[in-house]
Amino acid sequence: MPARSYRVMLTAVLTAATALALAACTATDTPIPAPTESSSVQSGAPTAPPTAAPKLVPGGSATDNLPFFDSVNNGVIGAATAANSTADGKGFVSALRDGGFTVADMQVTPDITTVGVKADSIQFSVALGGQCLIGQYGFGEYHSLVAPLLGTGKCLIGETRTIDF
Repeated sequence: MPARSYRVMLTAVLTAATALALAACTATDTPIPAPTESSSVQSGAPTAPPTAAPKLVPGGSATDNLPFFDSVNNGVIGAATAANSTADGKGFVSALRDGGFTVADMQVTPDITTVGVKADSIQFSVALGGQCLIGQYGFGEYHSLVAPLLGTGKCLIGETRTIDF
């Protein structure tokens, strides 16, 4: 098949695919319901008390302390977002230390890459009872997990920075 015919056919196929994709995005004629007032019925039954904030479980396992680890880290992210900035390794480490975790058990990856630009994501960890609490923050998302301690006695693989702040 000549190159020109191939390009014409490819253009036609892509145009048809785009048209189908856009057709699938059209609005339906389903009416949008109007907002209504909700009424609450008071009953004699007591309501459940608000859930207490997670707390550090001294001597507890990494799994026991994951909710507290997440709470602290989400607080760092929320404070940074409110200040229109990005959470960094120092912020996570400082908050975890203030929350009661031991700095000697922590690791954090650099905020700046080897070529001098801000890292896309950072990882930070706390070794706790032969396990690791590991957090990762980047691209506006936070993730955490509990993992076994590595054979090196550490939680993170690769370059970490000295925690001297």
